[in-house]
Amino acid sequence: MFFTVSKLLWFVVNPGNLLLLGLCVGTLLLWTRWRRAGKWLVCLCVLFTIAIAVIPVGQWAMETLENRFPPLTVLPDHIDGVVVLGGVINPSVSAARRQVAVGGAVERLSEMVALARRYPDAKIIFSAGSGDLFRQELKEAHYVKPWLETMGIEAERIVLEDQARNTNENAIYCYRIAKPKASEAWLLVTSAFHMPRAVGTFRRAGWSAIPYPVDFGTKGDETWSLMFNLSHGLGTANNAIHEWLGLLFYWVTDKSNSLFPAPAG
Repeated sequence: MFFTVSKLLWFVVNPGNLLLLGLCVGTLLLWTRWRRAGKWLVCLCVLFTIAIAVIPVGQWAMETLENRFPPLTVLPDHIDGVVVLGGVINPSVSAARRQVAVGGAVERLSEMVALARRYPDAKIIFSAGSGDLFRQELKEAHYVKPWLETMGIEAERIVLEDQARNTNENAIYCYRIAKPKASEAWLLVTSAFHMPRAVGTFRRAGWSAIPYPVDFGTKGDETWSLMFNLSHGLGTANNAIHEWLGLLFYWVTDKSNSLFPAPAG
């Protein structure tokens, strides 16, 4: 239920969808006796579009997320295991094209390979089922094996968890597989903007893994200036709003131990 509700909720509050809906409704109202309301609605949509294109709100919100957990520059001498969260491979395209289609967060995979080589005795878990509400048979984890082989890593080295559909299930299923002891050190690998929600969810599951953020999209100390780029502005705002709403939704439903998780101590 949680998975379905979260998907439907995002479809409703997605900024791009709201903008399109507002423009469509406003345009239809222009041809009715409520044309004045239609004019106001269209004008509001245009103002929102200009604001998104000009003011770097999305970039600022993404930078705030990415700065929460800084890069792990000094790695421990010993690691018992590594958990890598999915969201990298497009299983629908991979199935259709019969080759692995990797998206923008490829650093999750490349760092998984690097860590597997650095810690040859560590247990590696890649957790990724299907995030598609209607195509649950297409599991992202199923397409990691051929990619690993091209990278020179034996597929048997990686535990592929293919049931998790979201971050909450990543934490629950990986915890069941790993059964981590309090004395063990585990790394948690995911995109930097997603790390706060991942850490809060793993902590709620009883797991204090070491955050290993990758896939940074901001420098961390930008001096923001006005721009005029709708596609970039809407894209970054979309990603940022999705993640901030995810933090709120997870906290309200007790799936995370904090509204905005911070580094330990």
